[in-house]
Amino acid sequence: MITEFKNPIPVITPLGGGFAIYVRDGGTFENDVWAVALEDGGAIRHFRTDQLRIYKNATFDIEEARP
Repeated sequence: MITEFKNPIPVITPLGGGFAIYVRDGGTFENDVWAVALEDGGAIRHFRTDQLRIYKNATFDIEEARP
């Protein structure tokens, strides 16, 4: 199943900052795969959940995470 975000989520990736635009559920035995539009150049790249950090979210007290 694919979940597209109405509001892209700001994230930090191994390639720099970006915005998560959708996630594909990998099911019970596979990793979830996130599609991220990178800030530098706008390229779309795919990442596993363990490769991403939420940049900032005041609701959950997440403060500018860095890898």
